[in-house]
Amino acid sequence: MYDHIGLRVKSVDSSVRFYEAALAELGYKLISHDSSGAGFALNGEAALWLYAATQPSGCGAHLAFRARDRSAVDRFHTAGVKAGGRHNGSPGVRTDYSPTYYAAFLLDPDGNNIEAVCAL
Repeated sequence: MYDHIGLRVKSVDSSVRFYEAALAELGYKLISHDSSGAGFALNGEAALWLYAATQPSGCGAHLAFRARDRSAVDRFHTAGVKAGGRHNGSPGVRTDYSPTYYAAFLLDPDGNNIEAVCAL
């Protein structure tokens, strides 16, 4: 659906720690990291870029990452909390979305709502 997403973050290093831990469980790898930003890829294709914010941030964004299975959603949530993310919805079925929609939600260091979902 999308080619890549870019987020402005207050601290590149804090955000890299969070995303590297949480997204590793979904197959993403850190491919670039310096003081101005960082990039993550899935299957060798850049998908998420973090940029150092130069101005105060506005409202948080919502990003949903597809997971291979429910176990990956669980691991995403556990790893993300350990890496400094804030709990924003435990892993579980969201029947209001669909009977098979299994997801977990975290707030990243900048307050963005990050979701891992498996709809199988």
